[in-house]
Amino acid sequence: MNQLAFALGALGGVVCASIALVLVWRLRPQSRRWRERDTTQQDAFEQWPTSALVVDVSTHQIVSGNPAMTRSVGYTFAELCALHLSDVLTCEGVDAGGLLEQLQSATLRSPVEMHQHCKDGSVRNVEGTCHRMTLGTREVVALGVHDVTVRRRAESKLLEKQQQLDHLAHHDHLTGLPNRLHLAASLPGLIDEAQISGSMLAVLFLDLDRFKHINDSRGHDTGDKLLKTVAQRVRATVRSHDLVVRMGGDEFVVILRDVNGTATVSDTSARITQALSAPMVVDGRTLVTTVSIGVSLYPRDGSDMGELLRHADTAMYQAKDKGRNNFQMFSPAMDKRLKERIAIESSLRTALQSRQLEVHYQPIVEIETQHVVALEALLRWKHPSHGYVRPERFVPIAEEAGLIVPIGEFVLQRTLEDMTQWRQSGGQLVPVAINVSAVQLQRSNLAEAISRLTKQYGLEPAMLQVELTESAVFERRETRAREASQDAVGRLRELGVHIAIDDFGTGYSSLSYLKRWRVDTLKIDRSFVRDLVTDMSDLAIVSAIIAMARHLHIKVVAEGIEGWPQLEKVRQLGCTYAQGFLFARPMPADKCLAYLSGQPLDLTERLPVLDLESTGSGEQPRALRA
Repeated sequence: MNQLAFALGALGGVVCASIALVLVWRLRPQSRRWRERDTTQQDAFEQWPTSALVVDVSTHQIVSGNPAMTRSVGYTFAELCALHLSDVLTCEGVDAGGLLEQLQSATLRSPVEMHQHCKDGSVRNVEGTCHRMTLGTREVVALGVHDVTVRRRAESKLLEKQQQLDHLAHHDHLTGLPNRLHLAASLPGLIDEAQISGSMLAVLFLDLDRFKHINDSRGHDTGDKLLKTVAQRVRATVRSHDLVVRMGGDEFVVILRDVNGTATVSDTSARITQALSAPMVVDGRTLVTTVSIGVSLYPRDGSDMGELLRHADTAMYQAKDKGRNNFQMFSPAMDKRLKERIAIESSLRTALQSRQLEVHYQPIVEIETQHVVALEALLRWKHPSHGYVRPERFVPIAEEAGLIVPIGEFVLQRTLEDMTQWRQSGGQLVPVAINVSAVQLQRSNLAEAISRLTKQYGLEPAMLQVELTESAVFERRETRAREASQDAVGRLRELGVHIAIDDFGTGYSSLSYLKRWRVDTLKIDRSFVRDLVTDMSDLAIVSAIIAMARHLHIKVVAEGIEGWPQLEKVRQLGCTYAQGFLFARPMPADKCLAYLSGQPLDLTERLPVLDLESTGSGEQPRALRA
């Protein structure tokens, strides 16, 4: 009886103790006292709701089973006792002996999972534990079997729900592509695979060109449908084992696995570019979009996910800078430029706060009289460590970083302050030209700022001239941007501000805008003036610009005049005004009063002998004989 008590404690349930006691009743002599006790135990055994079996250890023959077991499997008691353990209970990968071993090492907290085979051919999921005992000369095990079919079904449904939620969390709901979370979870593993196999892996960062314009003009519903089409085309372009991810918005990432070389990456990038540039029909309308792609390679361009994505993003911006609709491979030079850009942007923000920015002025001169008729305000940045930083290095960065608007406001206010100071010092004021970028023109209410500040300083708006670069304003911009620029220029003209086109001839030269925007002045770019005397093509271009402007009653200023031959040539062509180092270099405001005296500039000290000889007669050029 000690063994029975031990079985009870080991199995933790009345059922196994009942099984053991019934065995004692069956295997021991049937005295009256035993019969009375065993009848009670047998009743408990037969009424117990959980299935139970007794199996012979050596033969695996089923010795006994309670009614719950016979009901569960559909066999009668006699039929059940004629079966072996493997006829009723199985476990994948093990035979009956192995199953008994597993059952004997199981506990209530970690039961053995089994399949129960019923008489009607159905199979149920069950769990079981057992305890081995010696009863007389017979080695048996008492099994407690619990049906978990319903629980497994519920767990399966919960698992399915969890998988659905996991899919939603790691996939984009619009395109069905994996999302940023999926990329973060899978890319490190793909990098490890590439490292182990010694293969190359490519990261392509895709950004649609001018998608915002489509979204704004056609609506978000159209934009969403376009994104779905883009996702389908990209997915169809790459291999099945490559990964395509939507990062968000109009950004996608493609991971190319097992890359053989850069040629493979270039071919894939070219196919994606071609596929996305083909027209797409959305809601009956044909839409055309292009894509800029940046590429980084493992292990050449980075050893982890962060580096690879960052470098691919850098290369993508390089593709944007090169005109969009192309792909660029990352190079260390790009990284250097990016770091330099970040450093300049950070320093520029500091410069705005710490008064490192200055405004210098260069005179615009009437050629025949050498009188100063206007000044051009030029932004200068004096870095405390690096000295003066060239505008072409920091102005484009200021535009991208959104700093051009506060910088433009600074230039406008400083110019008006300097003009006020010149007037107080007795100078004869002339109009001052300020350079305005297209970004500043569209994002700030420039007309309102000029109106407010000129009233504050007691100056007329007509004393200002706004210079707009031809490439920034006349290029083929989106319709809304063009309309916004035209409206802004119209408000400036209503205020009395003069409009000049700077660097004329280097952009699209859209002549219709000269009439539509009523331009006052054209400034011929220095690149045409520099070789004017020796290059017949430059001579022809400058001559045509001057003749056209004369017929449209537009003033012309020749920029970049550095020598007498250039000056004489533009004078002969009919140009009225000039600007350049021959007259003066840009100077700080406190040194500009000499330009505002009303007297012509004295240029005789700048007249070299070589230039006198170049006139052919040794005479002073006519431009100086006023």
